[in-house]
Amino acid sequence: MNVSVHTIKEAYEQLLAEGYIYSRERSGYFIAPFEFDWLQQVPRHVSVPSNNIPNNIQFDFTNGHVDNEAFPYAAWHKLIKKHFNSNNLSTSPWEGETTLRTEIARYVECSRGVSCDASQVFIYSGTQSQLQALCHFLGSAIRVGLEEPGFKRVRAVLQQCGLSTEAIPVDYSGVTLPATPIHMLYTTPAHQFPLGMIMTIERRVALLQWANSNAGLIIEDDYDSEFRYKGLPIPSLAKMDQLQRVIYFGTFSKTLLPSLRISYMILPKSLVVPFMTFHSEQKSVVSKVDQLVLADFLAQGLFDKHLAKMRTIYRKKQQALLTAISSHFSNEFQVIGEKSGLHIVIKLPQHLTESRAIQLAQEVGVQVYPCSTSYQNGTNETMIIIGYGGLTLQQINEGIALLASVWQ
Repeated sequence: MNVSVHTIKEAYEQLLAEGYIYSRERSGYFIAPFEFDWLQQVPRHVSVPSNNIPNNIQFDFTNGHVDNEAFPYAAWHKLIKKHFNSNNLSTSPWEGETTLRTEIARYVECSRGVSCDASQVFIYSGTQSQLQALCHFLGSAIRVGLEEPGFKRVRAVLQQCGLSTEAIPVDYSGVTLPATPIHMLYTTPAHQFPLGMIMTIERRVALLQWANSNAGLIIEDDYDSEFRYKGLPIPSLAKMDQLQRVIYFGTFSKTLLPSLRISYMILPKSLVVPFMTFHSEQKSVVSKVDQLVLADFLAQGLFDKHLAKMRTIYRKKQQALLTAISSHFSNEFQVIGEKSGLHIVIKLPQHLTESRAIQLAQEVGVQVYPCSTSYQNGTNETMIIIGYGGLTLQQINEGIALLASVWQ
């Protein structure tokens, strides 16, 4: 066979290690008893879960997309080349790179009035991951109030972590004050999801008073706060919080790219040390290079420049969307939450159900999304979520025209 003794020896050792043969002193090697029949194995087929979106969709009005064409690829690539080297191949501290935490602390103070130290900033790979870390720290005995309607993924994370949830209704001023005992409230005051209202200053003050009186915590998810099209920016709850009752959530998924997977949580000073101690054995889940690139992007003023550009782009898209709706739809269709963010809600007339509206839209190649799934206790309202961040001006107009042709 022209095979060396060394190769034969290695083959026997491998068979021995895997249990296919056994050795008997001074007798040699023997085939091990082996009853498993490889031929009887059922062939495995990898199945990919369906996203329930038909193949004919040309216009996807999801609220999870951004304008990818406007991303500053050249500047980002330059920073990647700077930081992708042998010095940065190790993992980051679990709480995040100090440079990024410092830059985020500076950014939120300038943009949202949130005064904090870098030590209060913790880096994660998304809202869900930082919420999970917070849940594990607080324990399953915590009862959490959620906006009704609100983020269904937030509700799912809390329940998966063993926490009980309470639906807290929203009105035109934002989430209402909790009527039942809870330990923590999750809210989106800058742009309520999905209905889009902006929490009034009176309601913000009342919520902070509730937290103080009840020794409660508030998670402020500053969702879509960067994109406001009418009026001055609304102050964050964390800026108004004098008693350290607010936990602040932020993310770069809408301002940069969803695939970047970098978010941050800012804790009250009183929680920093116990939180650090509790998670001391954790490992970082965010790329070190990505963190360093983003820190540089913030420090050089590139993020502020990009954000100003995106505000202009999204304002034009928002105006195009509202103009198209006004042109193609009757007054029976009511627009809700159009003052900020990257989506609106359309309230449907009585003759059109939510499921029927989605079906009709899909038949003409348009994908829209239900609002009912955002309710914990169900709703009699019939509303559709229309996102526009990832569509062009032409696609927005054409998509809305198609919706009008089948909905009216």
